[in-house]
Amino acid sequence: MSLRPTTPEEAQALVQAQPRLLPRGGGSKPALSTPPQDVPSLELSGLSGVLEYEPDEYTFTALAGTPVAEVEKLLARHGQYLPFDPLLAEKGATLGGTVAAGVSGPGRQRYGGVRDFLIGVRFINGAGQLVHGGGKVVKNAAGFDLPKLMVGSLGRLGVLIELTFKVFPGPAAYTTLKLTYPHLETALTDIYRLATSALELHALDLEPAEGAGGRKQAWTLWVRLGGLAEALPARVERMREFLLAPKGGATSAETFDGSAESDLWQQVKNLTWTPADSALVKVPLTLKRIPTLEAQLNKIETQRRYSAAGNLVWLAWPATGKWADKLGKLLTDLDLSGLVLLGPPGVTRLGVNPGASLARRVKQALDPGGRFLEIG
Repeated sequence: MSLRPTTPEEAQALVQAQPRLLPRGGGSKPALSTPPQDVPSLELSGLSGVLEYEPDEYTFTALAGTPVAEVEKLLARHGQYLPFDPLLAEKGATLGGTVAAGVSGPGRQRYGGVRDFLIGVRFINGAGQLVHGGGKVVKNAAGFDLPKLMVGSLGRLGVLIELTFKVFPGPAAYTTLKLTYPHLETALTDIYRLATSALELHALDLEPAEGAGGRKQAWTLWVRLGGLAEALPARVERMREFLLAPKGGATSAETFDGSAESDLWQQVKNLTWTPADSALVKVPLTLKRIPTLEAQLNKIETQRRYSAAGNLVWLAWPATGKWADKLGKLLTDLDLSGLVLLGPPGVTRLGVNPGASLARRVKQALDPGGRFLEIG
């Protein structure tokens, strides 16, 4: 059963009337937004629209069901953007779903993720009360940080109704370097060199080279730069000198500009590289742990993309048989945790869950009756 409020007051009344429910935005992340058969979904697409936008203040406030794509178009008209690169905009992702899932795109490399740009929330807690946290100005820092608690809450702590974000001026132009590495070790060394350098990087992603296979597969490093168009060529040349042999480990470099460059990253942000029959799992990790994980993944047919300078891997795992048990065991053995975004519903978290104790205490405070399902 689907419940479709069109006002915050209607949403509040529906929450108060239902013993259990799960909020749902645009449905772009079905593994997170598909409730059990006996639990209704609270469809928030009717709560859509930008309520306030102050370009000079670099903030906006919108209802949670507002499509990300709509917001991006509005901001672009004023030369502004959300630097954390919201995922799945072309698939219908909403602001509320983006916050609840706590996911960011490749642009988080320079400025941080969604939690670094969310400054205010209004939500319905488990008691059916409208609660406000944070503010509508960037300088607001008083009180308990409810906005941060709602990032990654998966609709288990409350129903997001209204969100306030800070935004940044958008770069005038972008350039991307595609670099090829014959070995994983040399690619990881250069990622570390880049991440600890003074170079300004908008994205730093790594993936197995197309067509490569086996334990000695080649690797592709994607380096995105943004800024003034006239300054980018010189910056690209410095980057090439920094990364190409003999100074670095790359054996070749290709440059992308204009629409080709933009299309490349749109595909990344909309996860179009993920096979249709796979579950997509977000796994936080560190650069040093990649070789250990790769030693296991090389035994399995999977696609993956490391993002944020190796601090995150998007893992496309074949969703057949007891896939969740197998992947869950692999992650547990490596002391890693995974959040399932795409794929069959019913499984949201895999592997270890180091924040479970804190999450339960927050859940008890905001939803003591368990109206919004349990935290996985």
